Amino acid sequence: MSDTPHTHDDHDAPHEGPIRTPKQLILTVVFAFLVPIVGIILLVNFVAADKKAGAGSDALSEEATLRRIQPVGMVELKDVSSPGSLKSGEEVFKAQCAACHATGAAGAPKLGDAAAWAPRLGQGYEALLNAALKGKGAMGPQGGGDFSDLEIGRAVVYMANQAGGKFAEPKAPANGQAAAGTQAAPADSAAAQQAAAAVTAANQAAAPAAAGGEAKAGGVPALYQQACAACHTAGVAGAPKLGDKAAWGPRLALGVDGLTTSAVKGKGAMPPKGGAAAASDADIRAVVEYMVSTVK
Repeated sequence: MSDTPHTHDDHDAPHEGPIRTPKQLILTVVFAFLVPIVGIILLVNFVAADKKAGAGSDALSEEATLRRIQPVGMVELKDVSSPGSLKSGEEVFKAQCAACHATGAAGAPKLGDAAAWAPRLGQGYEALLNAALKGKGAMGPQGGGDFSDLEIGRAVVYMANQAGGKFAEPKAPANGQAAAGTQAAPADSAAAQQAAAAVTAANQAAAPAAAGGEAKAGGVPALYQQACAACHTAGVAGAPKLGDKAAWGPRLALGVDGLTTSAVKGKGAMPPKGGAAAASDADIRAVVEYMVSTVK
């Protein structure tokens, strides 16, 4: 037996838990509900979430491949013979021309500005179209766009008429013909340049005859047949048709001297001397006098 006295104070003392106040009890009950609920929500989200691929893992997917080759792999086919595939003048303006013409940037005449457009309207539709197709000043060919000549013509008419012009809108090609082949002004302009280039060689070969102004077949100067008939006989590229009094009326006001100066220097689609570089000014004047005589 031990002489150490036994005390029962430790065993008989009241036992105390971690919850000692009513506030702690309330918090314990609340967390007892919240923790399981949050855990269930996180578990459901983890199970139901879509599979997320790691960075770069979709590089060989079909969509990613199409995106990479899009700049060089896409081909757009347009049936230019279908009127429905051609843009209206307003559509072309909004897509290509508005960047400059809507604000008057880079010296471009602002849409609807009658004062800025007035000198240009005086040049006529053919001159405006030619400038739009070939580019002028800070404006590149077609304004940097990729439209048909007919669509560019429509845009020119749209802008010109907004500033007071009275141009008729170019019509869509009929009977399934290609638009490029039925657009009078663009085709005529190109034809005029090609015709002028084609007759230049013939003019140089026939320079002695032309320079002498000698040959006249039935009163028609040889130089007219060699250099001028290609455009003036049919009225190509806005050239006044031989014998057409209505077309020649405004031009007759310039007189023979003024018309000769225009012919020598070139005007619009007509190159200097109609491409007959070897012809003298006197020969050009003789041709002008002949053409004027047909409308008097």
